[in-house]
Amino acid sequence: MHHLNPTETMSLFFLFVIASQFLSISATLEYLSQGSSLSVQRLDDIIVSPDNTFTAGFHSVGDNAYSFAVWFTKSINFTPIWMANRDQPVNGRRSTLSLQKGGNLVLMDAGRFVVWKTDTSSASPVQLRLLNTGNLLLQTSANTTLWQSFDFPTDTLLPLQVFTKEMKLVASRSQTNYSSGFYSFFFDNDNILRLLYSSPNISSTYWPDPGLVTWDAGRSTYNSSRIAAFDLSGYFQSSDDLKFFASDFGVGPIRRLTISYDGNLRLYSLDEKGAWGVSWQAIAEICSMHGLCGPNSICVYEQSQRRCSCPPGFKLKDPTDLSQGCWSTFNLSCDPLDSKFITLPNTEFYGYDINYTQNLSLQQCMNKCLELCSCKAFLYKVKGKKEKLGQCFPKTQLHNGFHSPAFNGTLHIKVPINGTMSDRDPARLETTVSVLRCDPNAHVELDRTYKQKQQNSSLKYLFWFVAIIGGAELICIYLGWWYTYKNNSPSVTEKWDVIAATGFKRFRYTELKKATQNFSIVIGRGGGGVVYKGVLPDERVVAVKRLEGVNQGEAEFLAEISTIGRINHMNLIQVWGFCAERKHKLLVYEYMQHGSLAENLSSSALDWEKRFEIAIGTAKGLAYLHEECLEWVLHCDVKPQNILLDEKYHPKVADFGLSKLRDRCGIKHLNISKIRGTRGYMAPEWILNQPITSKVDVYSYGIVLLEMVTGRRSFEFDANSEGFGKDEFQNLVAWVREKMCASNENAGRIEEFINPEINSTYDAIKMEILIRVALQCVKEDKDARPTMPQVVEMLLRHEYDY
Repeated sequence: MHHLNPTETMSLFFLFVIASQFLSISATLEYLSQGSSLSVQRLDDIIVSPDNTFTAGFHSVGDNAYSFAVWFTKSINFTPIWMANRDQPVNGRRSTLSLQKGGNLVLMDAGRFVVWKTDTSSASPVQLRLLNTGNLLLQTSANTTLWQSFDFPTDTLLPLQVFTKEMKLVASRSQTNYSSGFYSFFFDNDNILRLLYSSPNISSTYWPDPGLVTWDAGRSTYNSSRIAAFDLSGYFQSSDDLKFFASDFGVGPIRRLTISYDGNLRLYSLDEKGAWGVSWQAIAEICSMHGLCGPNSICVYEQSQRRCSCPPGFKLKDPTDLSQGCWSTFNLSCDPLDSKFITLPNTEFYGYDINYTQNLSLQQCMNKCLELCSCKAFLYKVKGKKEKLGQCFPKTQLHNGFHSPAFNGTLHIKVPINGTMSDRDPARLETTVSVLRCDPNAHVELDRTYKQKQQNSSLKYLFWFVAIIGGAELICIYLGWWYTYKNNSPSVTEKWDVIAATGFKRFRYTELKKATQNFSIVIGRGGGGVVYKGVLPDERVVAVKRLEGVNQGEAEFLAEISTIGRINHMNLIQVWGFCAERKHKLLVYEYMQHGSLAENLSSSALDWEKRFEIAIGTAKGLAYLHEECLEWVLHCDVKPQNILLDEKYHPKVADFGLSKLRDRCGIKHLNISKIRGTRGYMAPEWILNQPITSKVDVYSYGIVLLEMVTGRRSFEFDANSEGFGKDEFQNLVAWVREKMCASNENAGRIEEFINPEINSTYDAIKMEILIRVALQCVKEDKDARPTMPQVVEMLLRHEYDY
């Protein structure tokens, strides 16, 4: 028998001590105490609620991929209600959830990477408990709550869980892929609960029905508390007046409210067999949800199934994943004589309207689309069978397509005149796949590999091995840092082009310096920087803005610019490219021939009809920023200088991305001590240190409308010249209000504050609508102001209830 010498005995002892840090007895726990851990390698390392309704622990979400989650114990299928790391699964070896002695709850991947933590601390003892409500609670011995999962929902709400304006439910990618998908449920800036589809390319809200005004959808914008919940009986109520009951209303069933991977919001009830049944859903007509079938594709719902169809002349991109949509098999010419239209009845592609025109014949609407090279189709709607004129909606993109016999409208798709496509019913369009599969990937693959440690009989070899690996990692980290920041070769910039992936170009600083003739032709100045005129090698005329006050590093700047690059609207200035080289941060915009609205306010070229169209276009651009783009964006500096006019005097809002680049208005990062905006256009909230919302843009927009109507500038206005007192708060708004009160008493007084330098006739009804909308926008109480979508609606309807 071999006897261990003292050295071998000591080595084995140390190895045992090291191993004991990772191995312990598996057990089902009532709580996790300070200094303890749950291991991914022990299936029984779980925490259960006292009534055994809920379980918390590691659960497999893919091949060698695990998430720490809370799920229903009695459900047949794995049904998570909360996940700590849904977008970053951990490895199946040596991953742990540890409650550290300082009170911080930390999730470690393979014992090496921190992927999630609560950032909590406590001097008194702390425990992690799972309550009967499903709430995972980190609590001190004095019953002080340091953190709770109810404050950070993923895709599910439980009874008595309060949903607030800071929260958002985000759907999973598919039934088997639990990472964040494209659908979300949240309180919008107008205090309304909404469902949003937001993919890397497009974004739009689809519930409540965007075709309805707020009150017609049964909602109210007046309660700004933004809070919602449902009780144990299955009754849901929200501050925006949304209310509904479960079909099995009453105390008893276990329920959950979940935004499903297909984008629908549903209330589920658990039966005695552990299966889930739907007891309420937000959307009955499934095809009205956006993004289900991808671009150029039409969603058809029939025989209790939905399928995706391609219009004539289009083919599926990927038959195994219909969310990829269809691609066109033809190329369109800009010559109107080279195109014709195919007709699809009861079909709509929601959004992306170039404009909206009433009282047009079908031929007039057709001609309107033929004249626009960017028009791909148009929707034509007639209210009644006897009506000869209808509504015309030319479209630049074909997204969110659906067919429904109840929809009163006909879609006309532009195709080449020599094509063989013909009119067809979308419900009978052929497609090779009849079952919708939004995401074929059922597993999540980790992008790291983990090597099993080699056993060694001597402790010193283990120490040397660790030291060598650690040294090699440090050397690799240093070389990577040196290569990234010191080497300015094309391969480095190409890497960032892949990261940005925005579809626009990354320019070299030397390229833009040459294009702008060494930044010699100044065409504009503003708080964000100086704008120069430039000409690219392909002879495109551009506007190049050198950004000031942007102190982010290159990676952070590119992350922000990628979001701005994906924002696309006909009334927002288009970003063609950017430059990010060390201290140089520049944006390349399309060039606007007629400059800014500020330069044209007193110009006779802007008749009243153009001014009204500028008001509508600007409102549409801001409404898109507030509610429809990929991320919630506030402009925070709406003024005539930031509204640019193209060759036809169509407006485009500029500098909307600077609110992100300069970290001016993000709700989570707002610094009230830094007042943003321009004197004369700033909402009272900035001065009064009140919460900043989208209503600051609404206020500034109202000031711009008053300037367009009166021809006066708010910051130059002298109230004393009009007979007011010396009150410093008497300004353009007060002056117009005074005149409007007088005009109500004496007919014709409205002409006294219309810009006298514009010698053109105007529509008195439109003008009064414009003024009253402007005065509504500049109310001191932000809750009394309309949202930008409401402003658009009031201007388009040409009527205003006052």
